[in-house]
Amino acid sequence: MNSMIRVSLETTPQQAARLSALRTLFAQVCNELAPHVQRTRVWNRVALHHAHYRQLREKFPALGSQMVCNAIYAVSKMARLVYQSPASPYNLNRIGRGRLPLLRFSESCPVYFDSHTLSIRQGRLSLYTLDGRMHFHLTLAPSVLETFSRARLREIFLSQRPGGVFELVFVLLGGATMQVFVEPAAPVRASTAPVAAAIPDYLIVEEPA
Repeated sequence: MNSMIRVSLETTPQQAARLSALRTLFAQVCNELAPHVQRTRVWNRVALHHAHYRQLREKFPALGSQMVCNAIYAVSKMARLVYQSPASPYNLNRIGRGRLPLLRFSESCPVYFDSHTLSIRQGRLSLYTLDGRMHFHLTLAPSVLETFSRARLREIFLSQRPGGVFELVFVLLGGATMQVFVEPAAPVRASTAPVAAAIPDYLIVEEPA
């Protein structure tokens, strides 16, 4: 079972604007790639990388090479969820040989990071943005550090809660779901809820006409 550690980021208005700009461009890259997935029925991450990475880098140079790779990962992941998940109404077994629906990523889509674009060292969080690295002071409880040491990190993404707070979500293989806040006075809450597998709200699935 996957589990999550959520880290809320206490941002200034300028930092929030930088994160929003990153997310907007990330969604644009995803939407540039999605029609190719619909047309070719290919969404394997490696195959998409070989076929489209160079063109995406040339068209979106501001995003950076590794973040383009992460956008390819995001499209591959959502395509697997929509076209292959047994619970999905757009599963290939239901569609057959008909034209696939088109995936559209809204600007509220998560931004995926990896070890090249995000790091945590000596209580400081560093993450990539379009205009340089952004840094935050990060204090994690011993129980959270223990979870990181026990579980294998599967993915990291940036999202935004309804109240507007940005947060980083660390998806782990094994362990309990924990809500962790950067604010020193905030409590740590824990539950055992698994990561949901439903089609997320930020993903629009357009059926072919």
